Amino acid sequence: MYIAKFADLTAACLLALTLATPAFASTTVNVDLWDNGGTWDLSQNMHRGMGMQGGMMMAMMGVKVDKAIVPAGKVTFEVKNVSKETIHEMLVAPIKDANATLPFMEKENRVDEEASGDLGEVSELDPGQTGALTLDLKPGLYILFCNVPGHYTAGMWTTVEVK
Repeated sequence: MYIAKFADLTAACLLALTLATPAFASTTVNVDLWDNGGTWDLSQNMHRGMGMQGGMMMAMMGVKVDKAIVPAGKVTFEVKNVSKETIHEMLVAPIKDANATLPFMEKENRVDEEASGDLGEVSELDPGQTGALTLDLKPGLYILFCNVPGHYTAGMWTTVEVK
């Protein structure tokens, strides 16, 4: 009788610990891909995204997240293109620090995705569309950016720190 009660108690404790273990938890980051609308000449080399002069207040496009710091482990990026006219995408790549420079292809006016070490993407989203990407992230700093030609240099990036 005591052995059966002990076994029931042990099973209940193991179930509670399993359900409470952070390794099974996932963090969701809501991401908005935005722009100010209209048509711009994005052929000019305005800035290099990170560390751009004039700051994000001058950005014509951007990436907005609801969490800039998340715990290590499974992270799901729920992405929405809130633009009314423009296709956007979102890539995730690790960076060393906020002053990092991503490998840029001048002729294509976009980041070299392969050289950037990108971990995954939500491919081109039409205006109003949504998509999701789940990654297992280790502690560090990550950049989220749009790599449609000209968008990164127009300010379409942000960082997320994983602790």
